[in-house]
Formats: sequence, C-alpha cells, structure tokens
Amino acid sequence: MRDHAARTRTGLVSSSSTRSNQADLRIHVTLDHLKSMEGHVRSFRLLPSKQPSSSVLNGRHASRLRGRGLNFEELRGYLPGDDPRTIDWKVTARTGEPHVRVYSEERDRPTLVVVDQRMSMFFGTRHAMKSVTAAEAAALIVFRVLDQGDRIGGIVFGDELLSEVRPRNSRNACHRLLCALERANRMLKADAPSGHGPMGLNQPLSMVARIAKRDHLVVILSDFDGIDDRTEKLVAGIARRNDVILCPITDPISQEIPNDLKIVVSDGELQVELDTTHGDVRKRLETFSKGRLADLLHWQKRFGLIVLPLSAGEETLSQLRLLTGGAPQKRRPDL
Repeated sequence: MRDHAARTRTGLVSSSSTRSNQADLRIHVTLDHLKSMEGHVRSFRLLPSKQPSSSVLNGRHASRLRGRGLNFEELRGYLPGDDPRTIDWKVTARTGEPHVRVYSEERDRPTLVVVDQRMSMFFGTRHAMKSVTAAEAAALIVFRVLDQGDRIGGIVFGDELLSEVRPRNSRNACHRLLCALERANRMLKADAPSGHGPMGLNQPLSMVARIAKRDHLVVILSDFDGIDDRTEKLVAGIARRNDVILCPITDPISQEIPNDLKIVVSDGELQVELDTTHGDVRKRLETFSKGRLADLLHWQKRFGLIVLPLSAGEETLSQLRLLTGGAPQKRRPDL
C-alpha cells in the first residue's frame, strides 16, 4: 500500500500539533523511542499469575498460559505448615509416615517476540503506521520480560530482512533486538524498490519452530498478511509445546472501508488500484479483513492460543494496559 502510505505519512506530519520529530515517530521509530518504553513495563503483565479480573489473560484464558515450570527437588517428611496437596500418598502409604514432594519454580522462562516489518505493515490512516505499533508493542514486551527476570529473544523480519536474537537473560540481547527492530523499521519507505518480493510468515515461523522446542512464550506481532495452510500447520506445531500469543495489528480503516477511497495496493511486486466507490470492491475488502481475524480466532479455539488485537489507530501502551487489565499509570509528583 505504498502510494497510500505516502499520503498517510504526509497527513500525519502536517496535521500534528507536536514537534516534527515527535510526528515522525508515528511513521518510523528510533532506538531512543523504543528504549523509552522501559519506564512503562510494570503497568501490564504477560504471565498468568496475579492477573487482574479484567484481563483477557484471566479466567479461561489463564489456563492456556503455563507460566514458569516446576522442577522436582526432593521427597521429604511432612512438616507443619506444608501444603497437604503436596503429600505423596504412595510414599506415605509405603513408609507409614506422611511425605511431601518439594518443587522449585524454574528460574526463568524464555520468551520469543516475532515482529513483522514488511511493506504491508507500512500503512496507517489515523494514529501511526501498523509497523510502528508492532515495534512499540515489541519493545514493551521485551522490557516486561527482562523485568521479570526471564530470557528474551526475537525474530524481526521484513520483505528482504530476517534477524534472529536467541533468548538470553541480558540487556545485551535486549539491545540487539531493539537495534534489529529499528533497522527493519527504518527500511520501510513508500517508494522503496520491490526487490525480491514480499516475505511470507512461514519462513520466520519455521525459525521459531527450530528455536522454541518447548516451554517458550511466543508472541507474534503482525498483520498476518499472506497466511496459508502451511502457516496454520506451523502455528499449530509451535502452540503444541509452547504458549503462543497472536497480536494482529490492524488499521481502523479495515474495520469500516470508506466509500470514497482510491488507493494503490502493492504486495512488493505487483500493484493494483482499488476504488471503493464501487460497492462490490468495498464489500470484498471488508470480507477479506474480517475473514483474516476470523481465521486467527479459529486458531485460538483450535490450538489453545491467545489473540490480542492491537490497532494502529490508538496508542500502543494504553491498549496493552486495557487488554491485560493494567491500571492507567499515575503521574508521580515532582520531588
């Protein structure tokens, strides 16, 4: 959607009442902007423990997220105060004395953030480009995971770029991931050459399947453009041994197609002009957009994963707070 992205870009800059460098953050992110997300990470949670009642990760969804695993430590005699649920009844019956099984929580849990920065994401009509929303959400998740003491890694991909950072519990891994994200985001331009054509989701997901063998949290931030039967099989395989959160990034225009829009749409190789003054064109676009989300919701039900939709028409942080039940951050008085 290159030509339309260019028009949107001009509109965002000219209509903003803020400084030009702030307006540019709606089109392209900077490393400093991504790093600034660290100060907001404690206003939402990704793990199921202590989820607020308003969180979509609560209730029936909470059981889908495994949280950190438990390692068996020892079998010992029962002591006052021990949880009766930990009693090993077989050993107790055999020895005649009550025994309990002692477990310890795993020290950390690897999280893999998969971020889509293809040309299909370089589109926005209201608040920001979809690519910016995905980048901001990724940065927030990266710092949230690091704050929890877990390992963080990721895969950032564009039409001609694929960067991998293996999960590590280190700020260096975090920095490398954010640098890869900024680089991919800055490569997005309305007049960029087509190159070798668009990259599908299947190649990055195949990498995820190789890295996340089991007990990972995998978060995929994408518009899920170009999904097919192979994509479904890859997602199913990943979700079988890991927890998966899908974050479809949409633009408000996809929810209600205006009847006076003329845009040139590109997949990186071919271009076609769409004129929504024709009712059949508008209807097909709306059906296509709703169908993609329906596919993801079907995967949620079938594979036991979670879908957290994000809109490029609203601020990213406030959406994550709302989806996970976090309270609005209160402004602290100056000291």
